[in-house]
Amino acid sequence: MKELDDLSFTERFFRARLQHYDEKKYWRRRNAVVSENKGGLSRICNLYRLYYIKKCDAFNNASLGTHLGFGAAFAGIPKLPHGLYGIIISHNAVIGKECKIFHQVTIGEGKNGAPIIGDNVLIGAGAKIIGNVTIGDNARIGAGCVVVHDVPANAIVAAPAAVEIERKDNP
Repeated sequence: MKELDDLSFTERFFRARLQHYDEKKYWRRRNAVVSENKGGLSRICNLYRLYYIKKCDAFNNASLGTHLGFGAAFAGIPKLPHGLYGIIISHNAVIGKECKIFHQVTIGEGKNGAPIIGDNVLIGAGAKIIGNVTIGDNARIGAGCVVVHDVPANAIVAAPAAVEIERKDNP
């Protein structure tokens, strides 16, 4: 990999603009574009915001395997301790405030709708939340869980223990 001093101005510019985007700026602009305020000047400002958002999303989709559905509603900035690596969120999902989402999580839409996730929910690494389910406030979803039913508030859901299916004596 080239040293920073060896890069051209253009390469340094795009690395700074795309790879190291400001998390607060990204979510603030995303919420402004998705909001209902659609006045004349707001439309022009939203085009600028949308340009920034699309640049960041294109980089994240291509390099991190991430897809944040543009219509997904976020009540606040989600906490992503491991970054955006492999996080897939449906276009119609609703995510509450102070949600902590770890890597490789899928919040996907099913035949009947998309998930609604309450406030202060922790979703462990590799968890899958599929379909028209509601996750209550302060719930904890364990790593590797597949959630297809509603989870009440303050509940902890964990995947079952590993089960031995077959054992071969001679490898």
